[in-house]
Amino acid sequence: MEYNFNEIEKKWRQKWVEDKTYKVVEDKEKKKFYVLNMFPYPSGAGLHVGHPLGYIASDIYARYKRQNGFNVLNPMGYDAYGLPAEQYAIQTGQHPAVTTETNIARYREQLDKIGFSFDWDREVRTCDPKYYKWTQWAFQKMFKSFYCQKCQKAMPIEELVKMFEEKGSEAAENVAKSEELTFTAEEWKQMTEKEQQQVLMNYRIAYIGETMVNWCAGLGTVLANDEVVDGVSERGGFPVVQKKMRQWCLRVSAYSQRLLDGLDQVDWTDSIKETQRNWIGRSEGTEMNFKVAGQDWDFTIFTTRADTIFGVTFMVLAPESELVEKLTTSEQKAEVDEYLAYVKKRTELDRMANHKVTGVFSGSYAVNPFTGENIPVWISEYVLAGYGTGAIMAVPAHDSRDYAFAKHFNLPIIPLIEGADVSEESFDAKEGTVCNSPAPTAKNAIAGFSLNGLSVKEAIATTKKYVTENGIGKVKVNYRLRDAIFSRQRYWGEPFPVYYKDGMPYMVPEECLPVELPEVDQYKPTETGEPPLGHARKWAWDTEKNEVVDKALINDTTIFPLELNTMPGFAGSSAYYLRYMDPHNDKALVAKDVDEYWQNVDLYVGGTEHATGHLIYSRFWNKFLYDYGCSCKEEPYQKLVNQGMIQGRSNFVYRINSDDHSKAPVFVSLGLKDQYETTPIHVDVNIVNADVLDLEAFKKWRPEYENAEFILEDGKYICGWAVEKMSKSMFNVVNPDMIVEKYGADTLRLYEMFLGPVEASKPWDTNGIDGCHRFLKKLWGLFFSRDGQFLPTDEEPTAEQLKSIHKLIKKVTRDIEHFSYNTSISAFMICVGELQQMKCHSKIVLQDLVVLISPFAPHVAEELWHQLGNETTVCDAKWPEFNEKYLVESSMQLTISFNGKARYQKTFPVDADNETIKNEVLADEKSQKYLEGKQVVKVIVVPKKIVNVVIK
Repeated sequence: MEYNFNEIEKKWRQKWVEDKTYKVVEDKEKKKFYVLNMFPYPSGAGLHVGHPLGYIASDIYARYKRQNGFNVLNPMGYDAYGLPAEQYAIQTGQHPAVTTETNIARYREQLDKIGFSFDWDREVRTCDPKYYKWTQWAFQKMFKSFYCQKCQKAMPIEELVKMFEEKGSEAAENVAKSEELTFTAEEWKQMTEKEQQQVLMNYRIAYIGETMVNWCAGLGTVLANDEVVDGVSERGGFPVVQKKMRQWCLRVSAYSQRLLDGLDQVDWTDSIKETQRNWIGRSEGTEMNFKVAGQDWDFTIFTTRADTIFGVTFMVLAPESELVEKLTTSEQKAEVDEYLAYVKKRTELDRMANHKVTGVFSGSYAVNPFTGENIPVWISEYVLAGYGTGAIMAVPAHDSRDYAFAKHFNLPIIPLIEGADVSEESFDAKEGTVCNSPAPTAKNAIAGFSLNGLSVKEAIATTKKYVTENGIGKVKVNYRLRDAIFSRQRYWGEPFPVYYKDGMPYMVPEECLPVELPEVDQYKPTETGEPPLGHARKWAWDTEKNEVVDKALINDTTIFPLELNTMPGFAGSSAYYLRYMDPHNDKALVAKDVDEYWQNVDLYVGGTEHATGHLIYSRFWNKFLYDYGCSCKEEPYQKLVNQGMIQGRSNFVYRINSDDHSKAPVFVSLGLKDQYETTPIHVDVNIVNADVLDLEAFKKWRPEYENAEFILEDGKYICGWAVEKMSKSMFNVVNPDMIVEKYGADTLRLYEMFLGPVEASKPWDTNGIDGCHRFLKKLWGLFFSRDGQFLPTDEEPTAEQLKSIHKLIKKVTRDIEHFSYNTSISAFMICVGELQQMKCHSKIVLQDLVVLISPFAPHVAEELWHQLGNETTVCDAKWPEFNEKYLVESSMQLTISFNGKARYQKTFPVDADNETIKNEVLADEKSQKYLEGKQVVKVIVVPKKIVNVVIK
């Protein structure tokens, strides 16, 4: 009987749905295991074969844990808000909800065909009001909270108000804040409501602040750094500039140390942890005050190397720093303005990655607090406003960036020890200095202060002490991590549950959530520059009726305007793992007992592109909820696995160059192309099979190729190929539906895992998929003969058959635990080949084989499981236990040689001694023709390898 994958897979997909095979409920009698994929944005293009890679990997692990007795949660949903759907709406006038629904239906259809064990009853969509109610709820909770640095947790803002009433701003000494404010308790009490709200905005975890953003006028919105490439928007290619705007922000920076400490508690790769640590960027250093020459005020810089103060030859300001305007002289203003216009077009990522030296002199000088010397103040893009104070002291002899800047603008370079090598190659990347014992010259030394003979560590400590004791500055820990910009000038996103009274934000009552996204008649910004929600007619809050009403009714007494911005994409993806635990609960994000059962994600699978943004924001969000007892675990994702990228295998045809465009194009096959002048052209890989072009399909592919002519090799057109990023523009996108239709979902699953290690990037090459399909046919052949006879019997397995299956149990169990799925599949192929050679029909062996392969190829496994007489699903079959005794060798095979030449092989009991081996070799009839007429000099036995008979 043939392996009919179409019939089998259709049958079991329907059966799994009918039986609710993948439905999960909390069961305190069973150990839990939570598997999660980074959920997808449903684009109109649907899935290509690269998308399911991580889903298949996590699905195999989920099925394996279920068979090991765990209660497994394996949910799926959609990150359904985003710029692509909105831009499509602008172009077509179609509501983003309509296209999103269509795209989700397409994704769901494709995912179902691949046989994932998702519990679809738990599906979430970020665009569903029932879902984003809890995003709005969490945002409101952040707005109503401040961060206590002393107790390292979020606390209700009402407690801060009470402290202000008693101590004024003195109470905020250990509170995360945007800037230092000074007021007494009495002054606080005398403030108006608006003034108090303005003060509180300085401390709230969700706050409105002035911040630099990536502004894209062409799209009418702020963009995240990863949405900007080379100064233009990734979508549409519109110019992007740096612009200061009032935006909603989240005080992520307050959690910097906890985000660092939490990395020690999770099972992530060292590379991902290091990426997170670098993004958070903790540094211990000193804030020092530099007076402005000729002025009666000073400014503050941050440095991790206060000991290099004697090597400072200039200062540098970030272009966004407020000091730029104050320090720019009238003579330098035109040049500075021109430079600032240039920097506005550069994102922070561009500036961090770019090694080009640019800058401009401000015209002002600062005074070195140790030497009293005037040093010039410059402005350059290599200094970022968000790190430290946005101003640095430059020590070009001992910092590579400062060195490059000084060389470019011909500024002084002062080494801190005589004879030091001052060149670009001399910098020690770890220490940032060329010397171990920095010592000031006699000229620069100040009374009672010397660094002579000190190590770097001692020199830093000595300088810090001097700075603090003499009022020059203070010791401080800084973090590179910025607060998250939380506003987007878009329509298709979570609406803020915020209305404005006297210009200040107030929260819609919690019991009125969710505030749903209103209808608009167009999705572009308004003519006056307001975000798209400015077009909404019904978009005002009635504080008496507690409902959204027509904005024509706004009277600023009882009816107020609602927020026009929407939340960014990461709002909905920051706590979705908690919602999966309890998706239908309308009373809480997640019930406490449910949260305490599932706790956190045991295995999180996703791409490395989320190594910073998503993981930082999601961890922050969860830590905030943990502070209020809404999450029982501080770290949301215990183990993280990053799947690699599947690259496309592109194909090319070679068009012969011709000046006569009236003639039909002529294409020459790969092996003959060097005889002509040709142009390579990407061709759709779906009309190429094993690099052979389907000529008729090619002619139909593009109208201009309808009358194409071909120069063939042996009657075939052979295409060229290359491995490139999978992309529609390169026509190398492979639709998984086509693979499923031609080979089956189980073949697709096996092949994607067989391509290489889960974490590695690898090329997609359909030339190899036949091998996996043939393997499944071979597996099927162990159970059914060609005439349809069912082969398994109740016969006892032989020792060799048990050895083969237990080798497989040991290998596959270990490989799954280590995500080495590609080597598991090789082991399956070897085992099936061995069992086939042994003509194995033992149900005992074959049943274990079916269970082992079921996580990888669930459809065929389910069919064979039931054919073996089982009535329950293979998903609940017990994972086979490995028994070492079946791998103990009872015999050994030795090569028999005569005078060093191998002649034959002979099997002996594994415990045979050398004397027995010698006697049996000499007595064996196969040895006689080599011994005839010869004298045996000696017999050498190399244990478990070879027997060499020396004759003469």
